[in-house]
Amino acid sequence: MDFALIEGNGRVTREIADYALTRLGVDHLGLDGADRRYLRLIAENYQGGPVGIETLSAALSESRDALEEVIEPFLLQQGLIQRTPRGRMLAQKAWTHLGLDAPKREADLFG
Repeated sequence: MDFALIEGNGRVTREIADYALTRLGVDHLGLDGADRRYLRLIAENYQGGPVGIETLSAALSESRDALEEVIEPFLLQQGLIQRTPRGRMLAQKAWTHLGLDAPKREADLFG
């Protein structure tokens, strides 16, 4: 609303909303800096996973609860990550959004 008051004479338009979200670091999928940091960590440090939640928590200096209750629900809803018995993994959509190529997996080599 502050952006609408200052930039749009009190009216909220699509342009004002897009401008405000961009200024706040929210991208076209609705991801903020913390979301992208989470995804990049899994991609760049753990080759897309699987990686355990405790490892992610330590690497990001975030509590497990914060990851499970704040960051992961939206990423799961958007189809960007998967929770598996072995840990968190990036879905193909996350690789695409990050502009990275997913590493080849053994199953991919034979199928």
